[in-house]
Amino acid sequence: MGLLAPMVRDGYFYALGLIAAGILVGWLAQPAWALAPLLLAVFFLWFFRDPERTIPDTVGAVVSPGDGKVTNVSFVTAGGEKYARLSIFLSVFDVHVNRSPIAGVVRDVRYQRGKFLNAMNQASAELNEQNVVSVEGDGQVVVFKQIAGLLARRIVFHPKVGDRLERGQRVGLIKFGSRVDVLLDSAAVVQVKVGDRVRGGASILAYLQPKGELARAGSYSAREGAR
Repeated sequence: MGLLAPMVRDGYFYALGLIAAGILVGWLAQPAWALAPLLLAVFFLWFFRDPERTIPDTVGAVVSPGDGKVTNVSFVTAGGEKYARLSIFLSVFDVHVNRSPIAGVVRDVRYQRGKFLNAMNQASAELNEQNVVSVEGDGQVVVFKQIAGLLARRIVFHPKVGDRLERGQRVGLIKFGSRVDVLLDSAAVVQVKVGDRVRGGASILAYLQPKGELARAGSYSAREGAR
């Protein structure tokens, strides 16, 4: 995946500043001193890459909100109900653009300030700075968390409550190493295991079981609180 691939605009901002700094340093001091900022500029252009993905159209599919490695597949209980939790670690080498796991309407967005523990640490799901998003579609509510990591210091999420999202739609990013968690109905048929590599918008994490309109979740705030 080269530097000519689509990219988040933040990459241009970082890179242009570093290129300007490199030229200035090389002009005022020695040309060799410009190498470090110029190499860093190339890194930022690569880090903020935003490749196109083929989004699965299978009914009930829940796709990964980000690229990375599955580090946890477990169950959590909230409000007396059981939910499946899938955790994905994004290293500094992964694409950091986040995507919606399902098609639906954004019902809740809650930003929680916290610590910056290593995202591989399971405690980070509870204690780290994070953005918790609830999306409702086809009678189901899926919650996903953008969790800051050891190096991450900024979480970006563009949609607002009430916005309609498509499965795999770009919604934001987490900068410089992070984690995403997905919480869904415990009856979902999970398709991944710990150690699997997944790609945002393209890899299917699970299949949701169909539910009637009466099962539409009015308690998404409780679900997103499963942390």
